[in-house]
Amino acid sequence: MNKSLALLFAVIGTALLASISYAMSIGNIWLVLLFSIVSLFFIGFGFIVKAKIRKRNGG
Repeated sequence: MNKSLALLFAVIGTALLASISYAMSIGNIWLVLLFSIVSLFFIGFGFIVKAKIRKRNGG
């Protein structure tokens, strides 16, 4: 995975995790659940992309 793509995944993943803490601070359980699920899927998607790129490059 090139550095710019990794940075994109890191920044968006961090923003999603920060949004979970914001939703906790305002006390909205539905937003906490939504951001938690989206964060898990997004981080998992990042690992899938990394594995596919690594497999395509032969390493």
